[in-house]
Amino acid sequence: MSNINVNMCGIDFKNPVIAASGTFGFGEEYNEYFDVSKLGGICSKGLTFNPKEGNEGERVFEVTGGMMNSVGLQNPGVKEFIKNELPKMNNFDTVAIVNLGGSCEEDYINGMKLLENTNAEMIELNISCPNVKHGGMAFGIKSEVAYKVVSEVRSVTSKPLMVKLSPNAEDIVDMAVKCEKAGADAISLVNTFKGMAIDIKKKKPVFNNISAGVSGRAIKPIALRMVYEVCKNVTVPVVGMGGIYTAEDAIEFIMAGATAIQVGTANFIKPDVCLDIIEGMEKFLQQEGIEHIKNIRGIL
Repeated sequence: MSNINVNMCGIDFKNPVIAASGTFGFGEEYNEYFDVSKLGGICSKGLTFNPKEGNEGERVFEVTGGMMNSVGLQNPGVKEFIKNELPKMNNFDTVAIVNLGGSCEEDYINGMKLLENTNAEMIELNISCPNVKHGGMAFGIKSEVAYKVVSEVRSVTSKPLMVKLSPNAEDIVDMAVKCEKAGADAISLVNTFKGMAIDIKKKKPVFNNISAGVSGRAIKPIALRMVYEVCKNVTVPVVGMGGIYTAEDAIEFIMAGATAIQVGTANFIKPDVCLDIIEGMEKFLQQEGIEHIKNIRGIL
């Protein structure tokens, strides 16, 4: 039998397939469709220190080859999450990863301080959030800004810290390198691309915020290229995502250098798609006579 378990940041994952943040709730919803304990890990819905209602107006919009979203990080806040949702996540036999965002440095630090005293196994730091103190530009656009916030969060936590990169960064490779220097234990990429849609009948943008995040099959070639470039320039593990719908997609990211992968938009099309991907990866290794998934990691 081929082996697809991986170890990342000292944590054992039974397989490299992780449900991506913002597409899987806190796991309980999908557990009605399949046993989510079969996954390598679950990334929580993006959290902020204080509760957020999210954006008004259209939130999800289908486009060719994927979808757009402008949910606006609707979430119950870190305190309520720790009280009501984290215990449920920890009941699953899979790695619980908490996705943390913020609109200013203090939000990140205060949220992390609360999570530090919990049994969350890993933190995924979402630096695609708009920085309200700097005109709304995301923390993940300029490398120097990202370095600062990652350093500050690193200083208040001993937990494994994975930084999730925005593909809209000025230089995605430099961004990854700076985050590693700031103390990131792992890097995940890519988050959604910035896009726009127009309702020609109403003669106005579909989304109240004008722009929104693009995800799905259409972004895979660009995401794959970015993951490949980042893997060649950092020494920490990389988690790849962006348009992964099949085992073949996932294997491409592993061959590009990723230690694990995340599945997002595909969950909306087929709730148990992650199981198909896990099974397909095992089958591929067996057919190719490959003993362990690590033997094809970064094989390019």
